[in-house]
Amino acid sequence: MARVQLALNVPNIDEAVEFYSRMFATEPNKRKPGYANFAIADPPLKLVLFENADAQARLNHLGVEVATPADVTAHQARLAGDGIDSVAENGTCCFAEQEKVWVDGPDGAWEVYAVIADADDFGTSSAHADDDPAANLCCASVPESAARCC
Repeated sequence: MARVQLALNVPNIDEAVEFYSRMFATEPNKRKPGYANFAIADPPLKLVLFENADAQARLNHLGVEVATPADVTAHQARLAGDGIDSVAENGTCCFAEQEKVWVDGPDGAWEVYAVIADADDFGTSSAHADDDPAANLCCASVPESAARCC
């Protein structure tokens, strides 16, 4: 299983959830205050919504959801072999325990990730475990070209 992820900043989460539920004829896979994600079967898409009325852009970031952490590792090795640097960021993010890598594309950030389990909190990251705890947030390693998702 692999599907493209589209993460959007939306001005009103309730209106966005209502619209995308009707557009894709499915209910959110996960719904939390200021956050929703849809696991859409047809077309295969992970749609993630972050409530952020003040965002300068509607596109937050792009990604590829893969089935297992081993798939993330395989993608990271392939990317390295092709000369594309990536940053690993494992931990809880977007209400899910994940293993992921970030890459900085010419048009913004991409993540390749696998969801290991659901989580009750929005998340923290292993990327800055030895640094300032205030910087220890999920998406802390997202390249500068991307809007911060967290």
